[in-house]
Amino acid sequence: MSKAGAIGFAMAGMAGVGLSGCAAVDASPGGRPIALDSETIRYETAPCFGTCPVYAVTLTPDGKGIFEGKRFTAVTGIRAFRITSAAYQAFAARLAPYRPAGNEMLYHPGTPNCGNAPSDMPSVDIVWTGSSGGRQHLNVYDGCGSQTMRDALRAAPGDLPIQPFIGRPQG
Repeated sequence: MSKAGAIGFAMAGMAGVGLSGCAAVDASPGGRPIALDSETIRYETAPCFGTCPVYAVTLTPDGKGIFEGKRFTAVTGIRAFRITSAAYQAFAARLAPYRPAGNEMLYHPGTPNCGNAPSDMPSVDIVWTGSSGGRQHLNVYDGCGSQTMRDALRAAPGDLPIQPFIGRPQG
């Protein structure tokens, strides 16, 4: 075999090995995607007109968590923490009913998912990212969508050990 042929054969083998690690998004019986064991979830809040806590949390199913306090949180900056597999699954399960079936779902004033909404409300931005790079995105302005969805999204961080980081700012 020529050197070029050997290199091509090796590259094809490596591509096959790399693709074998890709995970497809599984779907629940209701047709909505569910979290996989290799999926990262990022939950981020946006500012309101006032002192709403602004932070981001990134979680992996192996128990790694990163909290990033931005404004009006007890902790400003990045803090690492650990969670159990059960805590990750509880958090993912709480978000699952609202996970977009497609790539993205936006609930913003002026979109079909939101009529007239009060101004200056906070929002939540959630991104599910698989190990293969696929992602799904949900963004919900607090005055849009169902009250049940908004309540569930606001409550989701309660499944995580981050309340001391969110708290109320000192001073």
